[in-house]
Amino acid sequence: MNTFKLTVSTPDGERYKGETEALFVRGSEGDLAVLANHAPFVTPVKACKCRIITSDGEEIEADVFGGLLSVADGGDTILLTTTFNL
Repeated sequence: MNTFKLTVSTPDGERYKGETEALFVRGSEGDLAVLANHAPFVTPVKACKCRIITSDGEEIEADVFGGLLSVADGGDTILLTTTFNL
């Protein structure tokens, strides 16, 4: 499966950075999945259970309480307002 670069940052610092197969999160318009080569967009992140599937198939899950998701050609970034429990 294709991968993309993902960075998860919080006020406490960077919580995840790496090649990722999929990201599942709740945006302003509802639940969404981000895969490699997704069209660029920006959305607020709402409270949800965030899931990251890493390039080696590991699943990381954490509670998210808000933030901002930016999907871009150079890599995707989630800026969270609270600590991401990894």
